[in-house]
Amino acid sequence: MALSLKHRTHKESLWRFLLLVAILGAYFGYISWKFDAATGAWLAALSWSFFVLGTPVADGGFIVAFPVRLLFGTRMIWTQVVVWGVAVAINLAALSIAPSAYDETGLTRLLLAILTQPWPFWSILALSALGTALSIWFGDEMMDVTKHHERSKSHRHGFTHKIIAVVTLGALTIAAYYHLLSELGVKIPGTLSMAGRQLDPD
Repeated sequence: MALSLKHRTHKESLWRFLLLVAILGAYFGYISWKFDAATGAWLAALSWSFFVLGTPVADGGFIVAFPVRLLFGTRMIWTQVVVWGVAVAINLAALSIAPSAYDETGLTRLLLAILTQPWPFWSILALSALGTALSIWFGDEMMDVTKHHERSKSHRHGFTHKIIAVVTLGALTIAAYYHLLSELGVKIPGTLSMAGRQLDPD
């Protein structure tokens, strides 16, 4: 179905796209201004990959999948699969070529901690992938219908998506908390450090 601003679901999808572009554009503009061109480019790519891989909503992927859907009619869920692949490739390249780029911002340091600690932080990636898949699936549905009451997929699975989003964001908060404490050199009795070593109890 072609985009029509007469349809509420289409209009909301367009506004969501424009808002995400504005937010990410402002962030990437700041990064490019604060750092040199090479570092800024890496940070922009890594930050985008964090939103693709580490959050349970289709934010980073949606800004690519939405225009592709409009231009070529490709289902956004398939574009999202390609986006995931690109995000993974960016991080593999950064880890091999420019690992120091992760050290420049708190967001990229957290991303590095998640990527390099299979347990327990890869569970965040798995939950994020599931949440994003549902989110982008709902996004496709919004382009297929004209009114919200016609969104049967969202009505059936929306609560599941909310639960996944809450659990993932909670896990991200815990990961950020432990990462911050690790950077500050604070040891927590009976827990694992960010390097994966068992800390000595007090």
